[in-house]
Amino acid sequence: MPSKDSTHNASRFKFALRALKHRNYKLFFGGQSLSLIGTWMTQVATSWLVYRVTHSALLLGLVSFSGQLPALLLLPFAGVWVDRWNRHTVLKVTQVLSMLESFALAALALSGSIAIWQIILLTMFQGAVNAFDMPARQAFLVEMIEDRADLANAIALNSTMVNGARLVGPSIAGIIIAVAGEGYCFLVDGISYLAVIASLFLMRIRPSSARRAQHNVISELREGWSYVISFAPIRSILTLLAAISLIGVPYMVLMPVFAGTVLHGGPHTLGFLTGASGVGALISAITLAMRKSIVGLGRMIAITAFTFGAGLIAFGFSRSLWLSLLLMLVIGFSMMQQMAAGNTILQTIVDEDKRGRVMSFYTMAFIGAAPFGSLIAGALASKIGAPLTVVCSGSLCVLVAFWFSIQLKEIRRIVKPIYVELGILPEVATAIETAALLQTPPE
Repeated sequence: MPSKDSTHNASRFKFALRALKHRNYKLFFGGQSLSLIGTWMTQVATSWLVYRVTHSALLLGLVSFSGQLPALLLLPFAGVWVDRWNRHTVLKVTQVLSMLESFALAALALSGSIAIWQIILLTMFQGAVNAFDMPARQAFLVEMIEDRADLANAIALNSTMVNGARLVGPSIAGIIIAVAGEGYCFLVDGISYLAVIASLFLMRIRPSSARRAQHNVISELREGWSYVISFAPIRSILTLLAAISLIGVPYMVLMPVFAGTVLHGGPHTLGFLTGASGVGALISAITLAMRKSIVGLGRMIAITAFTFGAGLIAFGFSRSLWLSLLLMLVIGFSMMQQMAAGNTILQTIVDEDKRGRVMSFYTMAFIGAAPFGSLIAGALASKIGAPLTVVCSGSLCVLVAFWFSIQLKEIRRIVKPIYVELGILPEVATAIETAALLQTPPE
């Protein structure tokens, strides 16, 4: 007979996976899990290929900038179109285009004729595809989850999926690069897209009402922007994420420098560092999946913004591989808590007719701001060195964390009535509902 503890643990595990009871989301989760392993392999392989060929921190920043700039330019408009178009169809198209880009990289790398300008052009193409793919994927999540109560869990499981792949992908990439070269990483990535494409075609999506534009694109974009800047919780969360992405997240661009020059390693060292960050992020996502309520996530954003900055400062001073790996755990955990917790709060409180636009601004906050951060980090590292650059980045992140903590009181005041209305604060919601029933006949 199973013990009470084992039964309790099984129940907690089942609760943490509750979003997988939805067929469409289960298909997406399985297909995307395989595809993302390939995506992380390509990210590591691209960084190492550029650094191996050029030994330039500036070019590392430039390649990252070239991939993220199209997203910055297109995301606001993509959000408007995602609110109009069929999101399921958008994802089918974007995944096929991403697969073709990976096969193109593989063909060039395996032929031995790949040049930096080709990497930049293909990276720019992928950035343009991502401008539509990312907000569509975030907004489509609601269509895959039939019970809105499971939405927060689905977002947390998405984070688990991304960071599980982030753990596995770089480790595999490090081995493949050392044995066979970067081209085979690109080839595996292209093949891995078949899994998520198949999952999208196997889904059964309920037909929704046509999304008809009421205004032109600029008017709808202006409406979405006004909504974001006038709603303090969304404005504050997006400002924090944008600031962290601009000054903190570009540390990832400098990882090949730390692996090769600071820690005197090779591609396997880069894989270990990226993998350690992925382990921390995976642990973070699992803890979010096991949460029973989103109440308190705002405080976690503030705390982990601080630990993210402090971790970067310590990482910049570290010259030990083991200490650097430990710090990467902290950095990965903290970064994922901010991103996933912010996503969860936004998806919970946003108006449905503005979801695509808000999620495009959310994507811009951590993708659109990053190209400038990558370019600045690469240029600064070429002048003062990668370690000191990361220390400066971490110090600024700590200041941003203090700013956000000051905003928390106002955020809680505005969000609390929304949580009550949604039943997230059940004891308060029940009292309000009872009082309303005494005064208003049922409709």
